[in-house]
Amino acid sequence: MKLIFFGSSHGVPEANRRCSSTLIEVGENRYFIDMGTQSIEQLITRNIPIESVKAVFVTHMHGDHSNGLISFIDLCNWYFKKAAPTVCLPGDMERAKNAIAAWLSCNGTAMRDLDFRRVEEGVVFDDGTLRVTAYRTKHIEYSYAYLVEAEGKRVLFSGDLCHKGPANDFPIEVLDSPLDLAICESAHFKATEYIPLLKGNKNLKKLCFNHYSYAFLASVLEAKAVFSQDIDTLLATDGTEIEI
Repeated sequence: MKLIFFGSSHGVPEANRRCSSTLIEVGENRYFIDMGTQSIEQLITRNIPIESVKAVFVTHMHGDHSNGLISFIDLCNWYFKKAAPTVCLPGDMERAKNAIAAWLSCNGTAMRDLDFRRVEEGVVFDDGTLRVTAYRTKHIEYSYAYLVEAEGKRVLFSGDLCHKGPANDFPIEVLDSPLDLAICESAHFKATEYIPLLKGNKNLKKLCFNHYSYAFLASVLEAKAVFSQDIDTLLATDGTEIEI
């Protein structure tokens, strides 16, 4: 399993950092966690076939996690017609689907019959290559963390957590078994708040701080220094690649 961060910023783009979007590669299949930036342009720049994208999982519908979805679906509709991604959306999926269809109708494009699914807690996707389990979080009414499993590896994407901090919201039960990588947001509280929750847990193999603002960078660097005493810890930037 390989991860490529197309966007690692927080609520707004920063210089050289786009909004949240992470590509997962398993063999020839690709999947996205969030699409808050124009991810289809980056796929084309990297010569990655659009048809290889099998699914998109949105953690919540804030624009910095979903704004790139319309352009992706738009081009899948009228140009990349062999692409058939499953699109997993939290909350009112039908309303979101209808909103995308209405936007496409403005340029005369009718939306194809793509596989839209409403995210609920539990297993939301399993195509035999990638299995995705959703954990409800408290960031907004409908927001989720995702555990992805492939090739015998387990990776958690925290999604956005509540402002009270990870102690109130992080799905700690995923660490009942070995976790190869935890990708933790750091935009809504200080990253050092993860220390009492995660440090010393023998099931956590690797940690990545993502979706952080430069306003909290000192806290992120402090947390990285503490966690690095025990496990491999890094900060995601746009273009960061991690092989699990």
